[in-house]
Amino acid sequence: MSLVFPRPNTSVIGKKDKRLMAEVNASPLKHFVTAKKKINGIFEQLGAYIKESSAFLEETYSNEELDPVTTEEQVAEVRGYLSKVAGIGEVLSRRHMKVVFFGRTSNGKSSVINAMLWDKVLPSGIGHTTNCFLRVEGTDGNESFLLTEGSDERKSVKTVNQLAHALHQDEDLDAGSLVCVMWPKAKCALLRDDLVLVDSPGIDVTTELDSWIDKFCLDADVFVLVANSESTLMQTEKSFFHKVNERLSSPNIFILNNRWDASANEPEYMEEVRRQHMDRCTSFLVDELRVVDRSHAGDRIFFVSAKEVLQARVQKAQGMPEAGGALAEGFQARMFEFQNFERRFEECISQSAVKTKFEQHTTRAKQISEALRLIMDSVHIAAQEQRIHCLEMKEEREDRLEFIDKQLDLLTLDCKSKIKKITEEVEKQVSNAMAEEIRRLAVLVDDFHMDFHPSPVVLKVYKNELHRHIEEGLGRNMSERCSSAITVALQTTQTDMIDGLKPLLPITIREQVDKMVPRQCFALSYDLNCDKLCSDFQEDIGFHFSLGWTMLVNRFLGPKNTRRALMGYNDQVPRSLAITPVSTSMPPFPQGSMTQEELMVSMVTGLASLTSRTSMGIIVVGGVIWKAVGWRLIALSVGLYGLLYVYERLTWTTRAKERTFKRQFVDYASEKLQLIVSYTGSNCSHQVQQELASTFSQLCQQVDVTRQQLEDEIGDLNSKIEQLDTLQSKAKLLRNKAGWLDSELNMFIQQYLQQGR
Repeated sequence: MSLVFPRPNTSVIGKKDKRLMAEVNASPLKHFVTAKKKINGIFEQLGAYIKESSAFLEETYSNEELDPVTTEEQVAEVRGYLSKVAGIGEVLSRRHMKVVFFGRTSNGKSSVINAMLWDKVLPSGIGHTTNCFLRVEGTDGNESFLLTEGSDERKSVKTVNQLAHALHQDEDLDAGSLVCVMWPKAKCALLRDDLVLVDSPGIDVTTELDSWIDKFCLDADVFVLVANSESTLMQTEKSFFHKVNERLSSPNIFILNNRWDASANEPEYMEEVRRQHMDRCTSFLVDELRVVDRSHAGDRIFFVSAKEVLQARVQKAQGMPEAGGALAEGFQARMFEFQNFERRFEECISQSAVKTKFEQHTTRAKQISEALRLIMDSVHIAAQEQRIHCLEMKEEREDRLEFIDKQLDLLTLDCKSKIKKITEEVEKQVSNAMAEEIRRLAVLVDDFHMDFHPSPVVLKVYKNELHRHIEEGLGRNMSERCSSAITVALQTTQTDMIDGLKPLLPITIREQVDKMVPRQCFALSYDLNCDKLCSDFQEDIGFHFSLGWTMLVNRFLGPKNTRRALMGYNDQVPRSLAITPVSTSMPPFPQGSMTQEELMVSMVTGLASLTSRTSMGIIVVGGVIWKAVGWRLIALSVGLYGLLYVYERLTWTTRAKERTFKRQFVDYASEKLQLIVSYTGSNCSHQVQQELASTFSQLCQQVDVTRQQLEDEIGDLNSKIEQLDTLQSKAKLLRNKAGWLDSELNMFIQQYLQQGR
């Protein structure tokens, strides 16, 4: 909630100020009353302001989200002002104007007070001597009562005689005691304006002048010395005021030469006696006490008849002519003199009381408001400096966040390009290595050693172990060929990624990133699955004569065409020969025109078909050959053929069967492995791609953490800036209020404390 302070304007006076000024003009005592109201109002505002400032500083000091903008000493200092201002406000609320009447016994001090109060409040006259200090103060009630020193008991009194009786009955009262006479303000107009009148015992009846001064006079605004005009100033009276002058700086002293009505009995000596009294009193005030200058001494010395004035005013209050109270000729002059005393007295005590009661506190209030203004100004400056620092930090983090986003986009494109390049190289390298290993597959198969037997059970175990041997051997050989180079390339690429992304990370995280990659445990997995790939391999380890018809055709046409040729036989051609299939399905024979190879197959097939039709054909052919070459050559050829058959038959051992088995397996496995060369290269490149992508993902996660930290810091800085804006505005507002309070105090000083200077 914002506060609005009124702007001081000395040129504009409101209705309330006009009313107060009118009261001041009507009665000088109102000057003190209005000044008291004004200063009390200012101190109430000052107290509320200090309370608000203290709460603000304590809240600011305890705010852990912000750097300190105020100190513990400042918080304690402002908290201390609370009790001080509260104490001053309490003192101000009890402040009043105080006048103390002194003089010798029976000089008429009580009569002067009664005359000023327009009523017989204090006992006076023959037989009524004040034997203690009487403090006359107004009360808002309708009943008058007494309060004795050290007691809260109210002793009711309704008349002067009851008061005199109560005072004489109290045996505990001595000359240094104080009795408060609380008189209704409704009965005495003078008591309505915070005026306190103190009547004292005769200063000629005590030796405790010093204690009286310390106890009753240090806070007095005006002293009235009531002298007897029928005698001169006594040394006792002078000694008392010399002691007062030593303790107070320039006390305000009025001298009343009472019972001046007696001078009317000797009118021829009146002026001379008046001049003598005036000279002696002036010398006492100017030369001895030095409390006024000679030009203003006449305003402090008066010749009155208090008893005469009291009687006149009582009669006037009863509706009778006031002249009926005259005791001698010259009543009007003496009445005017007393009224002049009252006017000068009221002006003096009002101005003096405002100065003595309020000036010191006003000065203290100005010091407090100035100290608070400086504190709020320092808080405002500290908050402003911290706000500027937060704005700079926010701008720096926003720039870094923007830099990270841009660099991350560029590095992402670059890393994708590098990953693509290395995966292509890996695929090519693995494919080439595998093709080379396929060409050397026979060497790997020859290195396999295990007991071989053509029985199905042993062959099954033999195949499984052979598959495992090839799986491990190919993987090992390809790893030796590729893994080292691939690992180096992989680590190089990972290092490039780290070097590219490290500048985007805080220094504390960079060390963690260095430990994260490159990793040494990465290895390519060459999953060939030889057991599944070669699961349909069918070996042919039966005996086949090398010059047999089938083997000749096979050698002449090749395995595929031989199979086609032999399959072209009818049922007359035996098909018990088992041949290892090349693929799981045979392509259909072509139905169109025949190639030269196919024509050859057709001819051999026809020839075989022809020789198998009848044995007659064999005889005819044999007869033809017999006649052409002779029987010896034929016999030799048949013998050699038979020997060759026997030899091959005898050498067809288990070892020969194993070699045939391995040769068939190599042919079959080579063809199958060729089918997965591309797949294996792609699989390895995918592994490398996954490894690099994982590394890049981890690095990006660290960058994301950094981005999130920056965003959180920016959010915190925004919150701090918002709090500092509020704090700065509040400090400025309180600083301005301190300035406004200072202007109010300056107006009070100008209006109430500088008047008459």
